[in-house]
Amino acid sequence: MPRVTEAHRISQRQRILDAALTCFDRSGFHRTTMTHIIGESGLSAGAIYSYFDSKDAIVEAIAADRHERERALATAAIDHLDDPATALRTFVTGYLAWLDDPEEQRRRRVGVAVWAESLHQPRLAESVAAGLAPRAAVAAALEQARQRGKLPADFDAEGFTRIVLALIQGLILQQAFEPGTTSSTYGPTMLRMLEALLSPGPL
Repeated sequence: MPRVTEAHRISQRQRILDAALTCFDRSGFHRTTMTHIIGESGLSAGAIYSYFDSKDAIVEAIAADRHERERALATAAIDHLDDPATALRTFVTGYLAWLDDPEEQRRRRVGVAVWAESLHQPRLAESVAAGLAPRAAVAAALEQARQRGKLPADFDAEGFTRIVLALIQGLILQQAFEPGTTSSTYGPTMLRMLEALLSPGPL
């Protein structure tokens, strides 16, 4: 029997995830079943279940892929905190450009539905929580930068990271409810607000 290559496994996995996203976007997370995903993928049930044991497992995989990229963006910002303003601008512009991608907006619409479901499903709640984890690491790095004198003495690292998260989540929600919304209507003002918090003195 021919060996299944790693490239083939990656391709099949992505095919399943793409099929699931199409179903979730078309019918909603709650109404989509594994049968719908199997039909959309064109693969057999056995092939699907050899990768994922449930719809929740597929959602976790979609979220994990996104979390990996989010961690990369956060890590890059942490690595450049000797210049907090540049680190902030690089992170925000990179993240907002990502959210401008129509395919990413489709994934985020599904993500909004998952946020709602996670309030009642512990397994999904764990997946959502995993995506929030980098915020604590960024807050800790910002606090260290403050102690080194790179940020104002009264800078609130915890509050700052929660504000950044809230602004990003807010744009995701706006894009879900108002398709076509892009960072051009949001990004410049967001950056001005956040950069003001990095500067010493009253706002």
